[in-house]
Amino acid sequence: MLAPMAVVGADSSIPTPVVLVALATSELTDALKDRYRLDRELGRGGMATVYLAQDLKHDRLVALKVLHPELAASLGPERFLREIKVAARLSHTHIVPLYDSGQAGDLLYYVMPYVEGESLRQRLKREKQLPVDVAVQIARNVAGALDYAHRHQVVHRDIKPENVMLHEGEALVTDFGIAKAISASAGQTLTQTGMVVGTPAYMSPEQAAGDTEPDGRSDVYSLGCMLYEMLAGTPPFTGPTAQAVISKRFTEPVPALRAARPTAPEEIEQAVTKALARVPADRFATAAHLAQALVVHTGTTPPGVVRTAVATPPATVAAKSIAVLPFVNMSADPENEYFTDGIAEEIINALSKIQSLRVASRTSSFAFKGKSKDIGEIGVTLKVATVLEGSVRKSGNKLRVTAQLVNVSDGYHLWSERYDRQLEDVFAIQDEIAENIVRALRVVLSEDEKRAIEAAPTTDIEAYDYYLRGRQFFHQFRRTGIQFARRMYERAMEIDPGYALAYAGAADCCSFLYMYWDASKANLDGADMYSRKALELGPELAEAHASRGFAFSLRKQYDEARREFETAIRLNPKLYEAHYLYARACMQEGKLEEAARRYEDAARVRPEDYQALLLMQGALNGLGRKADAMEAVRRGLQVVEKHLELNPDDARALYLGASALVMVGDRDRSLEWARRAFAIDPEDSGVLYNVACAYVYLGLTEDAIACLEKAVQNGFGHREWLENDSDLDPLRADPRFEALRKRI
Repeated sequence: MLAPMAVVGADSSIPTPVVLVALATSELTDALKDRYRLDRELGRGGMATVYLAQDLKHDRLVALKVLHPELAASLGPERFLREIKVAARLSHTHIVPLYDSGQAGDLLYYVMPYVEGESLRQRLKREKQLPVDVAVQIARNVAGALDYAHRHQVVHRDIKPENVMLHEGEALVTDFGIAKAISASAGQTLTQTGMVVGTPAYMSPEQAAGDTEPDGRSDVYSLGCMLYEMLAGTPPFTGPTAQAVISKRFTEPVPALRAARPTAPEEIEQAVTKALARVPADRFATAAHLAQALVVHTGTTPPGVVRTAVATPPATVAAKSIAVLPFVNMSADPENEYFTDGIAEEIINALSKIQSLRVASRTSSFAFKGKSKDIGEIGVTLKVATVLEGSVRKSGNKLRVTAQLVNVSDGYHLWSERYDRQLEDVFAIQDEIAENIVRALRVVLSEDEKRAIEAAPTTDIEAYDYYLRGRQFFHQFRRTGIQFARRMYERAMEIDPGYALAYAGAADCCSFLYMYWDASKANLDGADMYSRKALELGPELAEAHASRGFAFSLRKQYDEARREFETAIRLNPKLYEAHYLYARACMQEGKLEEAARRYEDAARVRPEDYQALLLMQGALNGLGRKADAMEAVRRGLQVVEKHLELNPDDARALYLGASALVMVGDRDRSLEWARRAFAIDPEDSGVLYNVACAYVYLGLTEDAIACLEKAVQNGFGHREWLENDSDLDPLRADPRFEALRKRI
């Protein structure tokens, strides 16, 4: 879904009957020269002139709206600016944010970000009547924005096509709070001056009657007028003058929508009629209720329109399930992406501790990074009922985080918020987001779960920063990435010697380096040292016990490893790594029955992960359970196929999938996948070992031996795994294989 971005042009299409005073661009430029450089006039409406400007402080394009001088002269600047400040706190996917406001000489102005787009008014001039699905989609977007604003005690007062912008199929509402600021400052409705706050064609009856404090139902009425116009091609009430239009609103019934648009669904007509009820109590109580009443009917979506409201998750989707998408980096520095990703990952980790909530893994959610996918499509793909999206802007010690929880089935925002805090408040922000999600989904937490969510990993923001950098490198899962990750974790430890997660991270780096790339005593000792320290600092930390178990397994201390893995699972039954690494330890110990059972547990905890299922077949084959092994292969292939659709360059998915494909008789694709994996990283010992396994299945013995020799040469040192891996059984009689085994 589109992140909050403003588009400008809402005023440019409003006809201005009389311009009493022409604004001098040179005068305005002089007044604002320290903050903004005006480029050109974009448009002029009934209350303001819009300029394209450069924000000199932040080096960005903005839309700068300047109230006409005769209007500014009648207002009290202090109250005007105070009212705008309230609206500036709004942060929502479908709301154009307010960046700034102020007074320059006798002029009052406010500032929004700029991005080119067209207003709904411009779209209606071109098409007159919109397709039903498109009109409903726009109305639902606007309803979501209104509901959010109303819950923050802000009523728009001027919903109309000129104040709704369209960008990449999404609708964004502009000028929130401006009508309230003007009417509050003037102390009167502006109908007396001929400049109406709440345009007559869309104004609610109570607003037209002079109610200076209309509630959210007034906006619901205006939205009903706008939806009627999108479908019928004309507003519900028209007339030669503003007074004539307003009079009809009080004296005539709502015209039948289907008289003007016979193909409009009856349910939509009923919803519009209810929204346009003359008495507020007869309307929808909230904009959210209107959104829920707008059922999107099947039909062809025009090019460029994103349909968030038509996704129907499969029946297998749990009601309490969520995917946390990688947050968008809105900072000026693109390198801050590690920090942005880290916040999203921390929220995933916190939510994963809740047993009654199914959380899509980081791998699955982050596969959508940088991709323009509709929330509904994401929800269906990941089999979740809700999606959390957001953005992070980091500037010096200042931090702005926005987050929105979206219901997949209808695109409606269940919750959204903006946090403007100091950098050191990042832990509190993450906690608040997790807690708000819990409330929105009505999840009941145990006391242990509450403590787990609220536990801060460190109090030092610099140490946390290095930890997040380490996580970014760790997820690359390449030799250099793991090495860099270890350095970042070690730096975090230096800054905060009590940072248990940093020690656990460093331990895992040493363990993986030992397993795949550098089977040195230094790495083995590092895994032991760091995991021991992590456990001392965090005896109740499941991750610390899992790291310790991993380190023990590499030292062949299997009883100790088993104890640590089981403790980790007791502390956090949803910690995938504990189940997965436990299974691998059982596999290398030769306990194939237990390995198969632990792999199944890992697959249950993370259904979207292909590794446990595809590795499980090795244990089952070793047990002679061929039918069960084939079933695991088929299940694993289903998962890995979906994974590769989103992650086509995942070498591990390719080489494990290659072995599975040949088992089901698809030799051509098996060879293709193996070669693709090899081409991605031909020097990586982990890649080489696993491509060798695929070659064994394909009967390419010489290629398999060559890959294994290079893998050992490049640092592969996991002798126990090689000795118990049934994939390599056809090579065991080859003297070259025995020579390789002895070299490790």
